[in-house]
Amino acid sequence: MSDNLMRCSFCGKVRDEVEHLIAGPGVFICNECVGLCDQLLAGKPMPKFPPLDGKSDDELLADMARINSSHSQVEAAVQDRVLRLRSRSVTWARIGEALGISRQSAWERFSGEE
Repeated sequence: MSDNLMRCSFCGKVRDEVEHLIAGPGVFICNECVGLCDQLLAGKPMPKFPPLDGKSDDELLADMARINSSHSQVEAAVQDRVLRLRSRSVTWARIGEALGISRQSAWERFSGEE
């Protein structure tokens, strides 16, 4: 994954918009979101998120794009795990069960076959 596509899986900010971006297994978190987590764990009041109804169409479209990018990162990580499991001969039934979907749905989603 190129650096310009890496973004926080929580707030959606790209790597260039934050001081630090910490990688996890298929997800990322920025220093700003870690700071919010620290506040929460310390029992400090959390800032209120602005209501969605107060956002403009452009702001909602930008939010949607950021959320979708985070989703794409997670989807790529899940696909990687499926490929690794299949290379170990783990059945579609076990993969589907772990994902809460049927064997058939897992095969359709990840096999690449039509």
